Amino acid sequence: MKLYMFEHCSLCFRVRMTAALKEVALEEVPVLDDDTYTLVSLVGKRVIPILVKDDGTAMLESMAMVDYIEAKGAPVLTGSERPEIEAIAARLLKTSPSLTMPRYALLQLPEFATGAARDHFIARKERVFDSFVELRARTSELIAELVPVIDDLDQLIESPDAINGELSRDDVRILPLLRSAAVVKGLEFPIKVRTYFESMLKRTGFSPLPVI
Repeated sequence: MKLYMFEHCSLCFRVRMTAALKEVALEEVPVLDDDTYTLVSLVGKRVIPILVKDDGTAMLESMAMVDYIEAKGAPVLTGSERPEIEAIAARLLKTSPSLTMPRYALLQLPEFATGAARDHFIARKERVFDSFVELRARTSELIAELVPVIDDLDQLIESPDAINGELSRDDVRILPLLRSAAVVKGLEFPIKVRTYFESMLKRTGFSPLPVI
């Protein structure tokens, strides 16, 4: 299988961490942010991630990819899911991107290997969020909005090794969002969140993104 992906992409990381937990071979194919041609040639539109299965067919939706990989061999995401975790994920997605997107643009990532690709990302995301310069100037305000969400998550974590005590699709929802939020310098995770984050990264074999 091949995963066409961005390193910073939390949806891509859902698939990557599931393959790692399952010990399933997954070839990661980094795509330049301005390489729309490759994506369109695969599925007819610009979308990330794209999973190309061994039979050459492509999948588009990240949780469908997770379920596809999970169905290979013995399952690992066997724990129950909680609506409270899904609600936390939605709250993280409301504020976190305004903090993370301007910082991704400063990182040395494969999707920004050329100046044109980096400029493409900035222009694309500023149309959705706001000027990256202005967003970075609002860092303290945005962190203050995000901290209560992280604190609420801290109260819900049942184990450093699985958010609900047993690996589940909730881990696939939350860990990628924490990996994204962790790029923000000045955002401190409370103890249970930090321990869970570090434990799960170690378990999946991935490193955090740089802090900036």
